[in-house]
Amino acid sequence: MRPSVGLLAITLTVLLSIIFLASAALPAFPAPPAPPAQKAKTRLFAPEDLGLLEAPDRHEWNKPDQIMDALGIADGSAVAELGAGGGWFVIQLAGRVGPNGLVYAEDIQSQMIEVIQRRVQRERLHNVRTVLGTASDARLPAGLDAVLIFDAYHEIEDPVTLLRNVARSLKPQGRLGIGDYTAGGGGPGPAAVDRPDPETVVKDAAAAGLQLTKREDIPPFLYLLVFSRER
Repeated sequence: MRPSVGLLAITLTVLLSIIFLASAALPAFPAPPAPPAQKAKTRLFAPEDLGLLEAPDRHEWNKPDQIMDALGIADGSAVAELGAGGGWFVIQLAGRVGPNGLVYAEDIQSQMIEVIQRRVQRERLHNVRTVLGTASDARLPAGLDAVLIFDAYHEIEDPVTLLRNVARSLKPQGRLGIGDYTAGGGGPGPAAVDRPDPETVVKDAAAAGLQLTKREDIPPFLYLLVFSRER
């Protein structure tokens, strides 16, 4: 005898109820853990590593006097350093331009600006001004005799735009110096991959309206490129 439709419906309902109750009794498995968040990569020098820039022999191999001579920095000059970090080179510039000159210490990290301000106060320098710039604009005043970028070029995200803005801050006869470490990975500087190729720097500067006027080797580790505004 064939079962009635009503009996089949009741049987199906009972089976579904049993399945539901059985599944509800099963232990719940935890969801798989989310992948760990990756630390964002940055090109900027870490403020907590500033001690690495204060080596006792830095004056010997960095040769700031040679760099400032090549840029024509003299008593009474108005100059700036971009990416000034802890202010080591700012102090050298302040000593060269003297009380009649002015040094703008620029960085895009507020922590660096605070370090420089404390250093300037500690050393009682009255010819240094700090400037918090941006990645594309150093926010420098016009009429500068010279601007220096040392060991910071590899941190610049858009060098052409930044250099174009820097060029506007130079006097007609003003000079821009870009100093960095030679290729090969030797010496106290950054890894070889972070050492900019001089020819790339020259091309970037040309696109920004700057022309190369001098290239100077600073052995054993450094080179200096000096640019002027195109006429």
